[in-house]
This record gives sequence, structure tokens and C-alpha cells, in this order.
Amino acid sequence: MKLIVHDLPEEQVKLILPQNGNTRLIGDDGTIHPCIGCFGCWVKTPAQCVIRDNYGDMGKFLSKCEKLVIVSKCCYGGFSPFIKNVMDRSISYCHPYFTIRNGEMHHRRRYENHFDLSVFFYGSNITEQEKRTAEDFVHANALNFDCQLKEIKFASTADSFRGEFK
Repeated sequence: MKLIVHDLPEEQVKLILPQNGNTRLIGDDGTIHPCIGCFGCWVKTPAQCVIRDNYGDMGKFLSKCEKLVIVSKCCYGGFSPFIKNVMDRSISYCHPYFTIRNGEMHHRRRYENHFDLSVFFYGSNITEQEKRTAEDFVHANALNFDCQLKEIKFASTADSFRGEFK
């Protein structure tokens, strides 16, 4: 399965993102609650967020995907607030226990699957510094999720990515 997490308005989703049975779209339906940092997804309800809304199963969704695609407005060299919130709510994908990867301490993986990560940032006037910050940020996310980073792209508008998600 391909999992696409995006912050696009509905009218753009229909034009840009694929609508097929092998793709799950995660967008802002207005119900997301922020992560409260309780670590309940690690100790109370392992692999599942204790906040039961439409985003409480992000760890499970990641465990079933082969490819994670993130489409986000670039905000100060990072994800948009909605995408950041979804990623925070995905921490249950990892164990609370640690392992050493590349000489650094990271969370141990909970699931056997390995997924590919592609990130598409859009926004007018993204500076070179914001691009470098975003690239560093995405590389760190890929390392934390123990996934394969496939690509990072930047464009002035999300419409520029039409045809990229086949």
C-alpha cells in the first residue's frame, strides 16, 4: 500500500493525488488532536495512540505501507502544522526501546516492514536555507523511522507535482 499524508485542500486532492484502491490518503478532516506526549502509545495501548480520532492508527498504517509520500507546505524548513501533528501521532510505529544505528541512538523498530519515503514540499519563496533545513529534517525522519529516503522535491505550488504520484 502507498500511504500519502498531505495538507492539500480537497479540490487539489482530486486533481493531484491518485484515487485508487492501493493508496490511502491521510488529509486534514478537521478532527486531529495534537499529540499530548503521554507515551500511552508505547505503554498503555502499544502501537496505538490513546487519542481515538481518525489519526490514532498512524503507527498501524505505517506498518502496512510500502511507500510513504508526504506532501506539505514548507514552513520554516519543516512540515506544515498539520503534517507535523500527523508525524507526531505516528510515534507508535517505533518501540520505546533504543538501538544504535549509524553510531547514533534511535528507537527500535516495532514492525518488520521497510517503507520508502518521498517528500514533496511546496510554497512560494522557499529560501535555499529553508531547503537545506528541510532536507536535513527529512533525512533525520528517515533515520528515525528506519526507512529508505527516495526523494525530496521542492516546488512553488503543489500543482507542480501533478503526475508524480502514480
